[in-house]
Amino acid sequence: MAQQQLPPAAGHTALIIIDMINALDFDGGDRLKESAEATIAPILALRDAADAAGVPVIYVNDNDGQWHSDRDKLIEETLSRASLGQALTEALRPRDTDYFIIKPQFSGFYATNLPVLLPQLGASRLVLTGVAADICVLFTAADAHMRQYDLWVPSDGVAGDHDARTRWALEIMANSMQAEIRPTGELSLAEWVAAAG
Repeated sequence: MAQQQLPPAAGHTALIIIDMINALDFDGGDRLKESAEATIAPILALRDAADAAGVPVIYVNDNDGQWHSDRDKLIEETLSRASLGQALTEALRPRDTDYFIIKPQFSGFYATNLPVLLPQLGASRLVLTGVAADICVLFTAADAHMRQYDLWVPSDGVAGDHDARTRWALEIMANSMQAEIRPTGELSLAEWVAAAG
């Protein structure tokens, strides 16, 4: 059977939204809530810009311990609880046109389809957003860097439960992975895409 050809990523870029379908029902979730909610507007602006530019949007999300779950069940389960993350999940709920990958561990690359999907899209430049900056975003960035992806991790598009650790993670990504970390107010998705040449 012939494999379906996916639309190519404009500027070889993909926007990745990490763990934003999230009940926040874990230790530190209350501290993460405010920081995560502050990223909603920048991430939605990036998502709108991605739609306008022809950049694919890929959600990469923890399975939340639901090993038999799929995208719809995961979203439904998160929204059905009166959880700290209900507003976050509702605001950033994926659309039918978005890709959605469930991950079992910290990195979006570990035991997922992401390493297969990105080459199919022709993506070699990633914009990483989401939570938590010092865990899942950092681990995903490290795996992307080892695979030679160019990275932009907008500082206003990632969150953590501790400001100092978020800053530390951004510094690691900038210094050790050559990631761009300017916020969306200083660098636009259109500029990032144009820089691909």
